[in-house]
Amino acid sequence: MRRLGGLLGSRATVSTSKSLTALDEPAALQDAMASAAHIMNDDVELAETELSKGSSPFHKLGLSTALFLRAVLGFEKEVMEKAHACLMDAEEVASEHQRRAIRDPSKAHQSKIYNPGAEYALCHAESQLMSAVVAVLNESLTESLKGFYKLRKAFTTLHDISEQERRYLERTGKGAASSQASVVTSSSSVGGQETPAQSSGVLTPADSSEEEDEDDFVDAQESSPAPDTSPPVYQGDLDGRSMEKLSLEDTVTNKLNSSMAPNGAASDSNAAVAKADQDIDFRTITSDPIDLFIHSGTALCFGLLQVLLSMIPPAFAKLLSLFSFRGDREAGLRMLWSASKFKHNINGAMAGLITLGFYNGAVAFCDILGKGAVPETRLHDLLREMRDLYPGSKLWLLEEARMLGADKQVEKAIEIVGQGQDSGLKQVNALRVFERSLNCMYAHRYEECAQGFIECVGMNSWSHGMYYYLAGACYVELYRLHNESDAKLAEGYAAMAEEYLHIVPQHVGKKGFMGRQLPFDTFVGRKIKKWDHRAEKWHCKFVDAVGVSPVAEMSYFWSGFRRMNASQLQTSLERLAWSEDVGRNPHWEQEAADEKATLALLRATCFRFRGEIPQAKGTIAEGVLSHDLAEIKACDLPDTWPLPVAHYELAVCYWDQAGRESGDRATLQKCSDELLKVEKWESFELEARVGLKITTGRETLRKCGVVSS
Repeated sequence: MRRLGGLLGSRATVSTSKSLTALDEPAALQDAMASAAHIMNDDVELAETELSKGSSPFHKLGLSTALFLRAVLGFEKEVMEKAHACLMDAEEVASEHQRRAIRDPSKAHQSKIYNPGAEYALCHAESQLMSAVVAVLNESLTESLKGFYKLRKAFTTLHDISEQERRYLERTGKGAASSQASVVTSSSSVGGQETPAQSSGVLTPADSSEEEDEDDFVDAQESSPAPDTSPPVYQGDLDGRSMEKLSLEDTVTNKLNSSMAPNGAASDSNAAVAKADQDIDFRTITSDPIDLFIHSGTALCFGLLQVLLSMIPPAFAKLLSLFSFRGDREAGLRMLWSASKFKHNINGAMAGLITLGFYNGAVAFCDILGKGAVPETRLHDLLREMRDLYPGSKLWLLEEARMLGADKQVEKAIEIVGQGQDSGLKQVNALRVFERSLNCMYAHRYEECAQGFIECVGMNSWSHGMYYYLAGACYVELYRLHNESDAKLAEGYAAMAEEYLHIVPQHVGKKGFMGRQLPFDTFVGRKIKKWDHRAEKWHCKFVDAVGVSPVAEMSYFWSGFRRMNASQLQTSLERLAWSEDVGRNPHWEQEAADEKATLALLRATCFRFRGEIPQAKGTIAEGVLSHDLAEIKACDLPDTWPLPVAHYELAVCYWDQAGRESGDRATLQKCSDELLKVEKWESFELEARVGLKITTGRETLRKCGVVSS
């Protein structure tokens, strides 16, 4: 019999009737949360089995979450279809329970904070959010637009719940600053009207009616003793409060707010609000498990939405503006940190995973960041606590490896991600192999890197073209390394490079995003055509027609140079030097302008990460910006990305040269102006990978009081 803490001392008997009574509800929530906890321990099958036994909205939501996690970790179409069907069922059940609670409030859960049925509204909104993500990952443009419409409706619901919470806290004077609705320091618009600073911080659509449940779209054609790996139980009243305060009161967030604010008054205000958010525990406001579920779930979902919307690249943001969305990253992160305090339940555990993923993934890719933008102490504490609570999950090993990579400890990252037995979740195993392979690429362990990506082909169906391309790129590098010392070995590597790279076209174009081919597929498809064309034009082997190191190029787009130590950066420079060594590469003299620009851009990036800013700037000016766009476009199957990306790299150089946020204002202005040039540039390949960095850089500069001229 599974242990249950908090509200119930033993496993609850859950009503199997379609409608829950107020008495049934806590038991149903308790059982669903205890079962869903297995998800965070990589035992999704057990979670699905247990959750399938219940019919409440909480069980439906938990089951949908399990399938959703499988879908987003693996991007497998059949899993996404199954998740979509489950999410539709969860939406329907939650909507029906909410309607019943509204029709007869006397039979619904009685909350002093939220309106009758708010818990079901939250379940409905969470299901809509997950459904929206699945729809956007779908290859259909129509389905993607449906997803944005659901996102809009979920946004409205979450905003309404957060406003209920804010009004209660204001009415009772019970620490309004702790509410996710009130921690926002910027104003927002709701239905086109300005609202006070304590509102959600997000531009939300006009309120829609409670009965608006149908989509207005029509489908178009188209090494220690083994730890106890059982997950923690859901604590309805969360008695174990002392543990939650072990480390999450870190004041790094306060430092971040104060260091990035444009003036002293704003700095003090931001720090005060952030501190209030950290000091006040919502569990001191209420001990009702339903209310705590609503609070933590709203903080998770609203926080995630605000963070995601704040990260949208400039080009994509234009589409979202049609749906009236605007994010607030600081507000969103405060909400996620707040939700992570409830790490014993699925909302808090997911918030912790998302928070770690945001900093170790998205932020770790960015260059223009203020001091304290990554709260390292707080993140390490959160990771440790999550590993203690969910020791069976390998997701936390992935996050630890990413932290090590961000600290330029790639070799340790390779070691940590391979520790222990395989996860019970195959999608997590695929992620581990993929992460290890990327780190092997940054460590110049090309053989292991290639083998790892080939292994990914058998583990994940999302992007075989990418896996084969990355493996082939490694074999190109191995061919170049051994071509002079061991001709026979080199020929073997050449054959493997040609084999895998020519497999790539068979696998590109089969996956899509919003009805369009994936940008990476477009990129690698063109590269293979370019090298075939050059081999025919130059009357040489295919492998000899490959241009500037494709491994270095991939390292750039995956932010690998940021993870390299000094020795690894030196090796990258040596691999780049092969291109213009006429003794080893007889074709350099006839190379086109786009390849020369690519070489200069990659070399300059290595210089920048070595701290050689003047040399990086000079290389960009002489080797990249000396070419104009017309000259680049005149090349055969050209690489046009180095020109706009050079302006981004120059912006980062100015940022570093200025001394970052507290530095010379004129130099920071140059940084801003260079970012503006990239923002105004025409569309180019893989621009989304640079777009996130630009969005983050622009936000950082804005907080410094620097805007485009």
